[in-house]
Amino acid sequence: MKKIIKLSIVFAFVLTTIGTYASEENSFLSVRKGNEKEIKVSLNGINKAKVSIYDEEDNLIYSEIATGKEGVSKIYNLEEFPEGTYYFVVETCLKKVKHEIIINGQEISNVTAKEIL
Repeated sequence: MKKIIKLSIVFAFVLTTIGTYASEENSFLSVRKGNEKEIKVSLNGINKAKVSIYDEEDNLIYSEIATGKEGVSKIYNLEEFPEGTYYFVVETCLKKVKHEIIINGQEISNVTAKEIL
């Protein structure tokens, strides 16, 4: 009986932890302010992530597996990208998030982020 109670408590804790992580904002990505068009991908505690960039016609422009010992942190310079809409897809072992990025002149904005199943 005690074993069942202990397992139930552990199971409840695991579900709570997963639920908390899943409910966090899907924002792995931030737009850096400044003179340059840069996007920063940061994942604390995640050692590996696939980052892909697509244009508005869903053509793959760039893809890589980003890694780090304590987490993933990578800056992407978009200076050479022409104006338009792009999609950054960040995929980890836990989830996959698609970020819509709009480049308008020297401005860049992160319009939406949605989790992909």
